[in-house]
Amino acid sequence: MLIVVDEDDREIGQMEKLEAHEKGVLHRAISVCLFDDQKRWLIQKRAACKYHCPGLYANSCCSHPRSGEMTIEAASRRIYEELGIHASLSFCTSFIYKEDVGGGLIEHEYDHLFVGLCSVTPSPNPEEVEGVEWWTLDQIKAKLRTHPEIFAPWFPIIVEKIELLGGPDKVI
Repeated sequence: MLIVVDEDDREIGQMEKLEAHEKGVLHRAISVCLFDDQKRWLIQKRAACKYHCPGLYANSCCSHPRSGEMTIEAASRRIYEELGIHASLSFCTSFIYKEDVGGGLIEHEYDHLFVGLCSVTPSPNPEEVEGVEWWTLDQIKAKLRTHPEIFAPWFPIIVEKIELLGGPDKVI
């Protein structure tokens, strides 16, 4: 179940995940961007079994909090469930976006973005993540220009948010 919210992130109900994505209903979400000590970004390739955006590259982790769960708790829980790691996270910003993710599904999220340093090797859960890679911001921007189709639709928005805040040097 997803937490349905208004444009001020006030909870107004709950809805089954697939239904929310079919109807494009605004719901609460979390995104995590992990960086290493060289300021490289941990990028995940979404598992082929995901019901939307399978096999596409995205930020380190993205998901939804459970009812009654703080967004920071959800972010910490999901990096462990998806990547098998623990990391200290900090809130970065929040924003609303709405993107067609294919297959008649729409992501319409009030997204809470967290950042953190990662000093361990991830151990991805194959049901969530096909693989991970460390990319510099310049590598990401170059790939977004030349091959935007390899990325999940929300990822360019997150890259832009990180850039507007000064890049990895400023956010972590």
